[in-house]
Amino acid sequence: MKLGRIYELAVAFGMAKDPRGKERVAEELERTRHEYEKLDKVQKEEFDLEKLNNPYSDTRILHGEPEAKVKGILVGIDIGVPEILVADRLKEKGRSLDLILSHHPSGRAYASFYEVMSMQSEILSNYGIPINVAEGIMEDRIKEVERRVLPVNHMRAVDVAKIFDIPFMCIHTPADNIVATYLQRIMDDEGLQRVSDIIERLKEVPEYREAARNNAGPKVIIGSPQRHAGKVFVDMTGGTEGSLKAFEKLSQAGVGTIVGMHISEKHYEEAEKHHINVIVAGHIPSDTLGLNLMLDELEKEDKPARHQPEPKAMADGFEIIGCSGFRRFKHAQKV
Repeated sequence: MKLGRIYELAVAFGMAKDPRGKERVAEELERTRHEYEKLDKVQKEEFDLEKLNNPYSDTRILHGEPEAKVKGILVGIDIGVPEILVADRLKEKGRSLDLILSHHPSGRAYASFYEVMSMQSEILSNYGIPINVAEGIMEDRIKEVERRVLPVNHMRAVDVAKIFDIPFMCIHTPADNIVATYLQRIMDDEGLQRVSDIIERLKEVPEYREAARNNAGPKVIIGSPQRHAGKVFVDMTGGTEGSLKAFEKLSQAGVGTIVGMHISEKHYEEAEKHHINVIVAGHIPSDTLGLNLMLDELEKEDKPARHQPEPKAMADGFEIIGCSGFRRFKHAQKV
């Protein structure tokens, strides 16, 4: 599969599994196109044209030609200079490696990743918080994250990838959308009654089972396993943690349990104040699950395009080399 096709499919899968709904995301893209047409010449030259087709600012091809063919991929949750040096060393040793794929954004995708946080307002509105209130409580948090990323040397890893001329790409919110929708469907469909039921169900997923073996599996952070779960909100997409003010509104809207990737101390204190059960499923295993589900879908798309018999090692899809916390698990069930 070509690099450009991987990118296009990643965005398409992310839109299909966006908690806001695919139609709402398409409306957002159309609004962006209208805004672009109103810009003057100088503003258009500065505009990131990828925004016209990709609603996720944290997902980009950071280096490489779209026509480049990809078979071997080094996949990591975080990719920095050390991982890129590993990639170059592997290529030197003769390994087939055509792409470095990071989950967390780098380069220009990191510099503007806070833009995806606006989607959290609409996700909160899905749980009964009025959209005007949701947008109001998210506004200050988005500005806070924007200020936080301003001083970061975000091009550091990208520059090294360019020196070694290794294609480099990041897929963040699309993968997070997939894992959030996947787990939310489990919570909604299986009628899990107690907090302990959620923990047990998560550990049936291979990524979380593996994390538990490494002492990094799902844990009850607020509440107890014996508590009733109530309405469950899987909070795993939208860039990063949202507003502290959301917990009070979610509690008032009837949310009993939040299943998230991680929680800061300030967010912990606020959630505890409003008696919301919080399960931390695990940051790295959750990101790994999202990437694995994405790779499963990419491989399904890749197989019909093959006409010539291939060696057995090539027949099962991409050749994946895991690093930086990523472990490849394949999932038979539909995402």
